[in-house]
Amino acid sequence: MRLKGKTALITGAAQGFGFGIAETFVREGARVAVLDINGDKAKEAAKAIGRKAFAVACDVGKGKSVDSAVAKVIARFGRLDIVVNNAGISHRNQPMLDVSEAEFDRVFDVNVKSIYLMAKATVPHFREHGGGVILNIGSTAGVRPRPGLTWYNGSKGAANLLSKSMAVELAPDRIRVNAIAPVAGETPLLATFMGEDTPEKRKAFTATIPWGRFSTPQDIANAALFLCSDESEMVTGSVLAVDGGRCV
Repeated sequence: MRLKGKTALITGAAQGFGFGIAETFVREGARVAVLDINGDKAKEAAKAIGRKAFAVACDVGKGKSVDSAVAKVIARFGRLDIVVNNAGISHRNQPMLDVSEAEFDRVFDVNVKSIYLMAKATVPHFREHGGGVILNIGSTAGVRPRPGLTWYNGSKGAANLLSKSMAVELAPDRIRVNAIAPVAGETPLLATFMGEDTPEKRKAFTATIPWGRFSTPQDIANAALFLCSDESEMVTGSVLAVDGGRCV
């Protein structure tokens, strides 16, 4: 078991990539806190994963909510070794000026501000315990942006770059920071990226991926497992594209 004895906190873990990561981490020996803005769905996910999963309701864009959630996780597990900032949202695929200010703010709160808030809440704990791992789920949208998703692209570009900057600053504290940049995947956000979920839209999206398919939660979970395990002890500041060749 590659995460035996480890404790992990995963945001947005009630479904999609987050659920896949949580399920895989538990299978590999970790105790996992399943954080999600929907507390009921978090409980359902934790129950489905098993007794090593613990559900916590959390709005990652609000400091008090993040602080409270982290405190509950540490109280439950005694310590924290891994944080996966997976929670993410997008505005609908549309012209950039059609996105409302409220939509813009929420995208940056969930995709960018959450990384800041989670760092404020967990880095002191990692320092006190001699290190830790932070994994941010960025996106190929922050590397090779698509039209119609300008503000989402910008938020994921920030997540990708923040991961590198955090890695450099936190390395002396033995805190590794990496990111995964997934290509569009079979998650609830897919329809948002496409504007509408139709066979034609799916075919057009898939045509831009050399490997010929969307990513899956297990694809992302496999990469997350490596980056959060001791096998990647020398890896920090990387943005790993799990994209079937899209960004080549």
